[in-house]
Amino acid sequence: MDELVIETTGLRKVFLDRRGRSRVAVAGLDLAVPAGGVHGFLGPNGSGKTTTIRMLLGLARATSGSMRLFGTDVPKGLPTVLDRIGAVVESPKFSPNFSGRQNLQLLARILGAPPTRVEVAIDTVGLTGRDRDRYKSYSLGMKQRLAIAATLLKDPSLLILDEPTNGLDPAGIREIRDTIRDLSHSGVTVLLSSHILAEVQQVCTSATIIGNGRMLASGTVDELLRSGSTGFRVTVSDPDTALRVLSEGGFSARRTADVVTVDSDRPGSDISRLLATHDLWVDELVPVRQDLESFFLELTAGDTLGGPTTDVAR
Repeated sequence: MDELVIETTGLRKVFLDRRGRSRVAVAGLDLAVPAGGVHGFLGPNGSGKTTTIRMLLGLARATSGSMRLFGTDVPKGLPTVLDRIGAVVESPKFSPNFSGRQNLQLLARILGAPPTRVEVAIDTVGLTGRDRDRYKSYSLGMKQRLAIAATLLKDPSLLILDEPTNGLDPAGIREIRDTIRDLSHSGVTVLLSSHILAEVQQVCTSATIIGNGRMLASGTVDELLRSGSTGFRVTVSDPDTALRVLSEGGFSARRTADVVTVDSDRPGSDISRLLATHDLWVDELVPVRQDLESFFLELTAGDTLGGPTTDVAR
């Protein structure tokens, strides 16, 4: 079994709203993050991602359940593993009139980190050449990269990033994505919390999808995509007749413009054979691989608290 850097079992958090009513934010969450790579912690806003992260870091108290970081029970044992963890959960406070480098040097002195860590952190997040510019002149993407650099001063084994691309333009998103890839390649395990699934798909090696505070699916990205619906795009000269023949033949099919999309895990030869028996000859038969966003929307359609979950890695 792979070493787990994060593990929660039956994790639950219940809040009281302003009217004194109970609200479940996290509902019996089982989360397992293996060492190495980038693990996506995915779900819509309000699904319990940030609350879970805050509980792991000792910033919020769990109502029930257990949590372990590097095999150590938390929050009780958090002081013994805290130096191995870097996290960007809220907007960090930097001095606007200091340069990026000066901000990191000040923080390094506070943390007792060696000065060499500042240089390494700047280089790792790609701020070399802009590190002497004042923080207030930084773009939002550069500010996010400086926040990540601050967490690297401790040389962490685990980096937790909560919605790091929020509010960024495409260039800033690409910069953060490249930084996360570089960190993963250097041996740091990254837990990436996000609701932007299409973006996450480009960097994650594994993922856990949650909704309404509970785990809906977990596994490698390839496993998650294989567990979702699959199908084919079919191009024929008479798409209307092809749609009727496929529907009568037991296939779930729909037409978009001149293309018929078939949702099925049956081989493509079954589709072409059925159409050929009706003198419909296929011009093109292309497998359709579902993306992570489509899988998530399919998984959460009609989702209600307490429904079934899927562990595709099991």
